[in-house]
Amino acid sequence: MQIGELAKQLAVSTDTLRYYEKNQLLSASGRTDSGYRIYDAASVKQLEFVLRAKSVGFTLNEIKELLAIKVEKENHSCAEIKTFTADKMAEVAAKIAELQRFHQSLNLLHASCCGGEESAQHCSILSALENVDDTIN
Repeated sequence: MQIGELAKQLAVSTDTLRYYEKNQLLSASGRTDSGYRIYDAASVKQLEFVLRAKSVGFTLNEIKELLAIKVEKENHSCAEIKTFTADKMAEVAAKIAELQRFHQSLNLLHASCCGGEESAQHCSILSALENVDDTIN
């Protein structure tokens, strides 16, 4: 199938497919005489792998690593992949904790403001953000 058909089948743009090719996450199985990319069943499976890995939060660089491991499964262990996944889970947990801190700080800022129609000259939110002494986190 050609790039447009593959894009439609997996609900991605042709630009995305070209980007994935450029970054070695996908490869066409060949080209037509007129130069159009051709994708076979193996290309479809690889793209499905990339999209699933992306949907659970792996970055494109991490997906590239996973693809390299997938190609040489016999040279890698399940423990290695499990550690790779555990590291990603720890990264996600750290981001969640950071977002929770942001949320708490924003809650404090929001609660400290009267929200009235008066001038923002004495706005507690702006004051807290301007003054290092005011701890908001």
